[in-house]
Amino acid sequence: MAKDYYKILGVERNATDEEIKSAFRKLALKYHPDRNPGNKEAEEKFKEINEAYQVLSDPQKKAQYDQFGTTDFNGQGGFGGFDFSNFGGFGGFSDIFDDLGDIFGGMFGQRRERTGPKGELI
Repeated sequence: MAKDYYKILGVERNATDEEIKSAFRKLALKYHPDRNPGNKEAEEKFKEINEAYQVLSDPQKKAQYDQFGTTDFNGQGGFGGFDFSNFGGFGGFSDIFDDLGDIFGGMFGQRRERTGPKGELI
């Protein structure tokens, strides 16, 4: 289950950037390790607060978190743990289709030649 960053910072989902920043600062001061030496609970809470702020203060990460409930798409979360990192945009998909073309082209005796940069044969 994904962490609720809004709950961690004690703000509503529709909080403004300024409200998020203010809540973070207040909690960060309260749980900062320098103010709580040797207190492991405060240290963990501080890390959690920082993680929440890193996501909610970044417009792109916040939008992703709001839409998917996570910002982690490297095999640890998201869509059933599916690892999207190997796709690298549409280039990864085109490689898949190239390979399928090679497979199916080979099955029917029509194998196309692959080319590299500027039409050079590979």
